[in-house]
Amino acid sequence: MINELIKYFKNKKILILGFGKEGQSTYNLIRKYLKKQQLYIADRKEKFYEDYEILKNDKNVIYIYGEHYLDNLEQYDIIMKSPGISFVGIDTSKYIKKIKSQLELLLEFFDVFTIGITGTKGKSTTSSLIYEVLKQQNKNVKLLGNIGIPVFDYVSEINKEMILVLEMSSHQLEFMEKSPNIAVLLNVYEEHLDHYESFEEYALAKCNIYMWQKENDYFLYNYDNEMLNKLVKETKSKTYRISINGNKDGNVVLKQDKIYVNDKVVYNANEKRNLIGNHNLNNIMFVVTVSEILKLDLEKTIKTINEFKPLEHRLELVGTYNDIIYYDNSIGTIPMATIEAVNALKEVDTLIIGGMDRGIDYSEFIEFLNNSNISNIICMPKTGHDIAKKLVENKKYIVQTLEEAVEVAKKVTKKNKICLLSPAAASYGFFKNFEEKGNLYKELVKK
Repeated sequence: MINELIKYFKNKKILILGFGKEGQSTYNLIRKYLKKQQLYIADRKEKFYEDYEILKNDKNVIYIYGEHYLDNLEQYDIIMKSPGISFVGIDTSKYIKKIKSQLELLLEFFDVFTIGITGTKGKSTTSSLIYEVLKQQNKNVKLLGNIGIPVFDYVSEINKEMILVLEMSSHQLEFMEKSPNIAVLLNVYEEHLDHYESFEEYALAKCNIYMWQKENDYFLYNYDNEMLNKLVKETKSKTYRISINGNKDGNVVLKQDKIYVNDKVVYNANEKRNLIGNHNLNNIMFVVTVSEILKLDLEKTIKTINEFKPLEHRLELVGTYNDIIYYDNSIGTIPMATIEAVNALKEVDTLIIGGMDRGIDYSEFIEFLNNSNISNIICMPKTGHDIAKKLVENKKYIVQTLEEAVEVAKKVTKKNKICLLSPAAASYGFFKNFEEKGNLYKELVKK
């Protein structure tokens, strides 16, 4: 399988576009097998190559950098695009077929069973949970992709007996013309609007997860999601319409606290579990459906689900300090994720919000906050300051930094109540990512 991939790369004019984690992974794989082939690497950062030891002695690389690093892309045979590169406002029509991702090449050249998971929210939790369910049933399984493990780091280990669980972002899916054997589309909400011309374009990128499936493949999607119902029409694959609202046209539904897959009861929503909230119950509906498709042991699946602990920065209990219970949900970078977190925890007295402005509509979120039982809404720049202008006066506190936000929270949060960090906005511009923001929050809380 790997030989086919290397043959595809051989003697081609290849551009590695973006030299983050995935770009480095692509470089390492090509260099392992094609040691002398001329390569091109482009990145916005000036003289980026000086930061990387692996590039120091490679004389067969030409570097393109600076603000014009996206110019003249039509001259290459293959453009290995890193997920973080945005083509907003750029006409890609001359070279769109040349744009490839690690995930697409995996699906094209490797004969292996794949389960792909995407969605605006919940994809890391759902991917990790599906992986854990399979692992606990002694399946030969690997978890790769957007979860932080580039596919090319492991291609030499892949064989036909494996199952690959692949977390897929919209950026990885955007130009793909291949789909996994089981495609899971959890939801789409307004996000990454700085990377796409419109919300619909972003949602269509997500839809590539099932668009190229065949008759023997399976597609699971959120039947309650307004945008998905607008976009998902006829599919070639076997389709599972998943509805937590009990929609009668769904074939996986929640009714009277029981999850049904094709009229069979597979899970009791009242079971004691660590993944709290309706959003997590929705994720569980997808997991038990995958379990049924693969004919796994249902009892073992349920045991794994109930014992599974939340991933870091996802409704993570930081601890109780000075009689205040602190939660970190820094992954909550859109309004809906923050609303779901508040609803799941119920006892939120203080909420810390704010981050980068990406053009998301906050009107419903503001209405939710004003009508909620949250006593204190601590607003950080930029979005938090904009939201604060429309909040009830006695609820809001305007701060400049996360340090200041935690200090205010310590003073105003009632005893034995919850202080929750759930920004409803991206961390970029203020932090490297949501992990850095969450880690600093936890550090400040523990001080």
